[in-house]
Amino acid sequence: MPRIDSNGLQLNYQDSDGDGRPVVLIHGWPLSAASWSEQVPALTEAGYRVVAYDRRGFGESDKPEDGYDYDTLAADLDGVLSELDLR
Repeated sequence: MPRIDSNGLQLNYQDSDGDGRPVVLIHGWPLSAASWSEQVPALTEAGYRVVAYDRRGFGESDKPEDGYDYDTLAADLDGVLSELDLR
């Protein structure tokens, strides 16, 4: 998976690179972006651009000791959206 620098961390992500409206898939605890593997093809075939990322501390993303509060997790998501120009 490619990586994005967000708030000083490296977050792994996958991007279908489609031309349709973006759908960002955010996994729950204790999963990773791989948990969406069955949904990504269907959403892509339906015409969406699908992005899934490993949140901090999960999957192949960096695993810092802190930063697991909602504000920081939201800032990480904002970094993903900004880096991929999904505004």
